[in-house]
Amino acid sequence: MVDLAAAAPDLPNDWPAIFAAGLLAKVKAAADSAPTAALLPAEELTLMPPIARPPKIPCIGLNYVSHAKEAGQPIPTYPVVFPRWPGSLVGHGAPLILPRDSVQFDYEAELAIVIGKAGRRIPRARALEHVAGYACFNDGSIRDFQFKSSQWAMGKNFDASGSWGPDIVTADALPPGCAGLKIGARLNGETVQDGEIDDMIFDVATIVATLSEVMTLEPGDLIPTGTPPGVGLGRKPPLWMKARDRIEIEIEKIGVLSNTVVAE
Repeated sequence: MVDLAAAAPDLPNDWPAIFAAGLLAKVKAAADSAPTAALLPAEELTLMPPIARPPKIPCIGLNYVSHAKEAGQPIPTYPVVFPRWPGSLVGHGAPLILPRDSVQFDYEAELAIVIGKAGRRIPRARALEHVAGYACFNDGSIRDFQFKSSQWAMGKNFDASGSWGPDIVTADALPPGCAGLKIGARLNGETVQDGEIDDMIFDVATIVATLSEVMTLEPGDLIPTGTPPGVGLGRKPPLWMKARDRIEIEIEKIGVLSNTVVAE
């Protein structure tokens, strides 16, 4: 990996500022020409979330046709949106914390959108121009807390219950809106989710356009986009993550996000 602070000290030191200033081309040039002193062995690094504190994390729920059916819910006609906060998320390789308050710890493989260009009331036809890239996301959910009320936020915001990373893959390296890519999850090496991005009810462009009707999207905003079928809640009997489990989220052409579970 390239330490950009050493390779290009004149560049901003966080991704939202780089996105906002349109400096990705300079980042690539700096990485391609980085001196040996700026190269770091990946295996010796501890990875944080790619953006430590995204300005906003509006999450989309029930956004795959098959998942809505397995949950026994009608197909939404308008996106289900709920918030996560940065303290609920860790990076690749970091432990996910099973809280002592519950045993209903579920996994959710998701594609996350990373906003690169600010905008409000963005037309759907221009929405992908506002996307800097994409990442793997695990929307770890404490199900009994999630359903204590009609609002899901409490079950989605336990400390260190979700994760994202290890990388942000820039949009130019992927099909528009990640169309056609596969997404899935493995629990202790066994496939538990196996889906396709094309099963989304609301695609990437629609999500960006719809959210921007209400809020100004900012560089660095993170938008998880829902999960395919196979979550633990939908199984009979339910399948919950427990201490010492390993959960891996994989999205074609984007990578693998891996975390182990520890008891609080």
